[in-house]
Amino acid sequence: MVIVQPLRRRLGSVTVVSLLFAVLALVLGPVPSSAAQSNWWEPSARPAPDSQIGVTGEPFKGTDAQGRVRGFVDAHDHIMSNEGFGGRLICGKPYSEQGVADALKDCPEHYPDGSLAVFDMITKGGDGRHDPVGWPTFKDWPAHDSLTHQQNYYAWIERAWRGGQRVLVNDLVTNGVICSVYFFKDRGCDEMDAIRLEAKKTYEMQDYIDKMYGGPGKGFFRIVTSSAQARQVVEQGKLAVVLGVETSEPFGCKQILDVAQCSKEDIDKGLDELKELGVSSMFLCHKFDNALCGVRYDSGALGTAINVGQFLSTGTFWKTETCRGPQHDNPIGNAAAPQAEKQLPQGVDVPSYDSDAQCNTRGLTDLGAYAVRGMMKRSMMLELDHMSVKAAGQAFDILESESYPGVISSHSWMDLGWTERLYKLGGFAAQYMGASEGFIKEAERTRELREKYKVGYGYGTDMNGVGGWPAPRGTDAPNPVTYPFRSTDGGSVVDKLTTGSRTWDFNTAGGAHYGMVPDWVEDIRRVGGQNVVDELFTGAESYLRTWAGSETYRPGENLAKGVSATASSSEWWNPFENFKPGRAVDGDTGTRWASEWKDDQWLRIDLGSAKSVGRVTVDWEGAYAKSYNVELSDDGSNWRTVWSTDVGDGGLDTARFATSQARYVRVKGLTRGTQWGYSLREVGVHAAG
Repeated sequence: MVIVQPLRRRLGSVTVVSLLFAVLALVLGPVPSSAAQSNWWEPSARPAPDSQIGVTGEPFKGTDAQGRVRGFVDAHDHIMSNEGFGGRLICGKPYSEQGVADALKDCPEHYPDGSLAVFDMITKGGDGRHDPVGWPTFKDWPAHDSLTHQQNYYAWIERAWRGGQRVLVNDLVTNGVICSVYFFKDRGCDEMDAIRLEAKKTYEMQDYIDKMYGGPGKGFFRIVTSSAQARQVVEQGKLAVVLGVETSEPFGCKQILDVAQCSKEDIDKGLDELKELGVSSMFLCHKFDNALCGVRYDSGALGTAINVGQFLSTGTFWKTETCRGPQHDNPIGNAAAPQAEKQLPQGVDVPSYDSDAQCNTRGLTDLGAYAVRGMMKRSMMLELDHMSVKAAGQAFDILESESYPGVISSHSWMDLGWTERLYKLGGFAAQYMGASEGFIKEAERTRELREKYKVGYGYGTDMNGVGGWPAPRGTDAPNPVTYPFRSTDGGSVVDKLTTGSRTWDFNTAGGAHYGMVPDWVEDIRRVGGQNVVDELFTGAESYLRTWAGSETYRPGENLAKGVSATASSSEWWNPFENFKPGRAVDGDTGTRWASEWKDDQWLRIDLGSAKSVGRVTVDWEGAYAKSYNVELSDDGSNWRTVWSTDVGDGGLDTARFATSQARYVRVKGLTRGTQWGYSLREVGVHAAG
C-alpha cells in the first residue's frame, strides 16, 4: 500500500504530461510517435486535412546482388519554380505551414474565372479562363496541359517515392526577362536572388517533411551534395534530392548586342556560391543566348514568345545558319504569339526564318569554355540540354579532351546524334516525360547504345517547367492502367490517389501532377514497354555512377607541356608576336604556333624520353586542318600513324588510340581547311586514352 499510492500519483502525472504534449503537437506540428518507429515510411503526424498517398507497403531498401542501387531517377524537375519569375507565374506551393488549402490555391489574379491568366493564354492558347479553385475540388487544375499551376505538392512527390523513384533532381529555375515583362509579381527579377531563394525553400521543405517524420534526418526527402551521400540515402529506401540550376543568365552572364556583361571572376564567384548552396549540376544557357553559349530553339508560338524575350534581354533576335553536320537545333517556325509580340518596341518585328537553316549561329563562347572548365574543377555535372548543337559540340570537345564524365542530357533537348558521345564519356541521359507510346518508341531508338555502354535510363518530368505532360489515353484505350497495381519492385501496392474531393485516374487525367508518376510508369508497362520500365529501374545507379565519375576525376598530366617542339616552318609577319613551335606547348591558349601557307606542314614534340601515349588533344586556332594525322615515333625519323581524319572542322579535337610507347609525337597537316596555313593554340599529350 505504501508503494502503490505514489505509483498511482506518478501515473497520473505522466498522463497529464502526455495530454500536454498532445495539445502542443496540435499547436506546434508533428512530433515522433511509435507509428513512425514501426512503419518508418509513414509520417508520425501528417497535417490534417491533407492529400492521401494511395500507396501501401514498405518501400524497398538496399542494393541488388551486384551491389547496385535500384530505383527510378527523375533527372529534371522544378519543385520551387513558384518562387521564380517574380513569384506569380506558377500558382500554388509545394508545401505550406498553413496546410494544403494554402499550398494548393491559385494566384490572386486568376480569380474569379481566370480572365487575367495571361501566361495561360500565351502557353496554352484560348482565353485563359478556368476554375481557379484548387483544394479541395481541383476542377480545372492541376492538369496535363495547365502550365501555370503547382504540380509538385510534397505528398505527390511522396507518392512517386513510394512508387519506386529514388533520385530527384530539383532544378532551381527562373528567367529575369519573363519576370520583368509579366504583369504580376511580388518580388524582384534578379536571377541569382531567385536561385538563392529556391535553394533556401528546398531546405525548408526538407525540414517541414522531417518534422512530420519525427525530427531532423528522419523524413523521406533528403537533399544530397555528393554521390556517396545519395547512394546512402537510396540504400536506406529514401529519396535523394539533387540540386541543379537552369536559368538564362547565370552569374549575370547575359550579352547585350553581343557584348558580354560578365567576367571570368563573376563566373568563379558564381560557381563557388552555387557549390556552397549545394548545387551539383547546371545549365550554362537556357532559352536566351547569353554570354556563355547559344541556345537550342523552342518551336511554335512559344518559340516566338521566347524569341521576343531574347530581343528584350539582349537587343538581338535568334540568328540561324545552315547546319554543318547531321545534328540540328529545333526549327523555330514562324508562328505568331500576339500577346508576347505586343511587348516589342514599335516598328520592331520578329524576323522570319528559312526552314533549311535550323542551327544557331552562336556556339560556346570563350567565357562559356571557361565556365565548363570551372565546373569540371568543382566536380559539377554539365547539362547539355538547351545548348545549341554548335555549343554542345564544342562542350563535348572540351569534355573529351579531359575525359570528363560529368555530362547530362536530362529531358530530351539534346540532339540524339550526340548520344554515343555522351555515353562514351560516361554521361547519363533521360527522356522527357511524354505519352507512353512515344516514350517507348524513343527509348527503343537508343536502346542499342545503352546496351553497348551498359547504362540505365531516366526520365525528366519537368513538372512546373511550362512544358506539357502526357494526355489521358481514356478508359477505352487498349491496355489502360488498372487499379490497384504493384510497384516495379513488387513490394508496394499503388491505388488511385485522392486529394481533397478529387480522385485521380491516369486513364482520365494523364500526367496532371507529380503524384501520377507511378501511374505513368505503369502505363508504359501496360502499353508494352516492360523492357523500358526495367531500364528505368536501373536509372538511379547509372546517374550516381556519372556523378561519382565527375567527383573522382583528376586531370591527367600533359606530357607535352613545356617540352621541346620543332616544326616544318613557322610564319613570320608580325615583329611583335612569336609564332614559333614552342608556343603550342607552353600551356597558354592565348599563344599559338602558325605554319607557312602550305598544305604539308607538321609540328613535332619531343617528350624527352619514351612515354606511354594514348590521347592527344589538338586545339586549332582559326586556321585549321581539314585532314591531318597524329603520328608517333621512337627516334624522330620513323613515324607510325595512330589517328587521322579528313573531316576536320577546327576547334578542339581529341585523338584516342591504343596506348603505346613513344618519345616523339607529330601533328602532320595534310590539307588546309582555310586559305591560311595551320595554326595550333595548344597540343596536349596524355598517357590515358
